[in-house]
Amino acid sequence: MSITPHPLSLRPGLAALAAGLALACAWLPAQAQADAAGTWQPRKATEFIVPSGAGAALDVAARKLTELLTREKLAPGFIVSNKSSAHGIVALEGLHRHPGDAHALMTLSTSYGNSLAQNALPDHLQKGTPLATLFREFVTVVVRADSPLRNTQDLIDHLRQDPGKYSIGIATTLGNHIHLGVAQPLKQAGVDIKGLRIVPYKSSAESMTALVGGHLDVVSATTPNLLPYLQSGRIRVLAIAAEQRLSGPFAQAPTWKEQGIHYVSDSFQGVMTVPGASDAQKAYWVAALHKVSQTREWKDFVALNQWEPWFQGPQATQQLLQAQLGNNQALLSELGLLPAAPRTLAKAP
Repeated sequence: MSITPHPLSLRPGLAALAAGLALACAWLPAQAQADAAGTWQPRKATEFIVPSGAGAALDVAARKLTELLTREKLAPGFIVSNKSSAHGIVALEGLHRHPGDAHALMTLSTSYGNSLAQNALPDHLQKGTPLATLFREFVTVVVRADSPLRNTQDLIDHLRQDPGKYSIGIATTLGNHIHLGVAQPLKQAGVDIKGLRIVPYKSSAESMTALVGGHLDVVSATTPNLLPYLQSGRIRVLAIAAEQRLSGPFAQAPTWKEQGIHYVSDSFQGVMTVPGASDAQKAYWVAALHKVSQTREWKDFVALNQWEPWFQGPQATQQLLQAQLGNNQALLSELGLLPAAPRTLAKAP
């Protein structure tokens, strides 16, 4: 009986070539292999970039989100990187470092559109890919519990006479949603908002520490940053920019509307990824974020922080940014923070 050798066994060179090709394929990026098949999923730890300091509302949300994405086995793991800077430029530099590799996510907040409106972002940092909106958040104006300012009318009366009378802490950038969240209602009340004494901090956690330590008179911040101080009785809420009063610790906090100022903040938080993300990469992360948003733990977390759950996909999120940009241009201009030719958001790829 004769045995026919395998063809490659007759050609050692071909056998070596085949082995080399197999080895090369094994080392191809998992992303490239998956995209070629029309699917994608994260194959290594994903960096989640937060454009604020540790302990701030953006950071708290990012850490809970990454915890649940990992627990639901939607990603192998995350590295949360805090990169606080004016207009989130340092964070955006990190996101844009590896275009097309969706192993990087970043918090997307209302501030992004406002930074674009101010022409504060260089062209190469305007190409991120919005993925989803997760929830609305409410900007709140607070003072120390022993402050002589008892309500918004006290604040308005003093600032009408002298707009720079009180130091007002915000985070992290002039012209962002925290700044506009105090400037807009004061403008509606007749205050010369260009004369306000605004003090930016790296995070609302820092501005709140400065407030209770006596280094600031007033702070504008979102609800999660206030909870421990409110529960311990160290601060007083002058106004919250919600449609109606919130529950729990904020049940006694009056809205701007009930005090005669018809203002509700349009702030939100979401997630974006790298420029040049493929359809498969976008689809994976949108589905993963939506799944987490439906879990009981995420819903309880959102409720605890006095946010309003509101999941929106990529297209709706892009439209929200564009609408908000248009709405805020007049206010940014009055604050002297808008260039002569404001930009519009680039169309999402």
